[in-house]
Amino acid sequence: MIGKVPPHAKDLEEVIIGACLIDSYAIAETVEIFRNEPVFYKAEHQEIYDAMLEMFNASQPIDLLTVADALRKRKKLELVGGEYALIQITQKISSSANLERHCRIVQQYYVKRKSIQVGNDLTNKSYDDDTDIFELIDGSYKELDRVSEWLQTKKPSSLAEIRTKLFKVINSGETGVPSSLSKINNQTNGYQKSDLIILAARPGMGKTALMLNEVMACATSGKPVGIFSLEMSDTQLLGRMMSNYCEIDTSKISRNKLNEEEVSILNRKGLEFDKLPIYIHDQAAISTLELKLQASKWKRENNIEMIFVDYLQLMTVGKSSKGNREQEISEISRSLKAIAKELEIPIMALAQLSRAVETRGGMKRPMLSDLRESGSIEQDADAVMFLLRPEYYKVDTWDDDQRSPTADQAEINFAKLRNAPVFSCIVGTRLKYMQFHDLQEFPESPAPLPPATPSEAFDEPEYQPDNNDEDELPF
Repeated sequence: MIGKVPPHAKDLEEVIIGACLIDSYAIAETVEIFRNEPVFYKAEHQEIYDAMLEMFNASQPIDLLTVADALRKRKKLELVGGEYALIQITQKISSSANLERHCRIVQQYYVKRKSIQVGNDLTNKSYDDDTDIFELIDGSYKELDRVSEWLQTKKPSSLAEIRTKLFKVINSGETGVPSSLSKINNQTNGYQKSDLIILAARPGMGKTALMLNEVMACATSGKPVGIFSLEMSDTQLLGRMMSNYCEIDTSKISRNKLNEEEVSILNRKGLEFDKLPIYIHDQAAISTLELKLQASKWKRENNIEMIFVDYLQLMTVGKSSKGNREQEISEISRSLKAIAKELEIPIMALAQLSRAVETRGGMKRPMLSDLRESGSIEQDADAVMFLLRPEYYKVDTWDDDQRSPTADQAEINFAKLRNAPVFSCIVGTRLKYMQFHDLQEFPESPAPLPPATPSEAFDEPEYQPDNNDEDELPF
């Protein structure tokens, strides 16, 4: 506001600069917190810090004389008040104790000034009739998000701290977010925290159905989940979830062709369904920044344990992107992985495959190279799942030794799995109900009879035909 001095702490700024000049280890601790952000309110202090930062990056020694020389070469020595000003700063401090605490206070004041700056820019641009409101909001979000990322940079952990975290998980028996399919759970122990899982297939394979099957499995087990639906509206998505939950043909729900009994089932089960911890955001062409903000809000307010994105190629990187589509997809996949790691939850993102799959002979199994506009999806993902329904391509039998029928079945192939061996499994489908399920295992064949002993082999049979009964024989 006009007439108010921006928040700052001049004395603490001098203490930090002085500590760096008298203690060779202080600059490393200061740079770890501030990095290259212009955190100092006084321009003179910022110039001194910039000179020390450049010297630190070049592995040059830092003290009163070397910094004065560096400022002289940069033609900034007179600007900061000359050597006398540097000497005055060093005389105000006797040690670098509590340096981290001082840096954190100065850091807080910088964030406050940055927030004021963003708010002022937003106010001034709002008076301009030619300003696009979405670009205005997006620009403000990005600037605040950049400052937020700077604040939240994690410190390295010691081996002992990491081991404590690992053994805490092991001793608690904690597992990942469970899948609806036991074969996936057996191999992966569920979807793990911080993992990016890519579920990829050609259109018509049932990607969304499998995703919703996993959503319902999470929610019904009490685990809150969030869905970003870029392709379908929230009502369309809800209709498919109700089909899964109530086992009513999804086409009847979408076409509003329900009979009285089905309407009654929907109404009755709808009350139970409303209690499921599922949150939906159906904004089309959502940017990675918008997704991160909403996901962070869900995590903070609802403690969601998994996020689903339908689908990755419909996302954007914002209006500022100038790269080609492959570069954008690479940035999107990197951002999703970063969000999963930051929020410590698994993210499942659906992805379309290229048409190269359909030109392939045989079972038309997808490969990692089929990821459409793949960019670095394969590199960023912790798991890549391919979904195949041969029935869609009029292939009637699997290419295994049994030549079993493919009707109402699908193959889920984990072509990449960072923390376990890759595998594939056959599961059952009921797509009219948007359901995937485990196939019932065939009962084991009866054990073969033991070989007969010599005495048993020559024993007379229990039944002996009577020669007097010849008239009763058919021939």
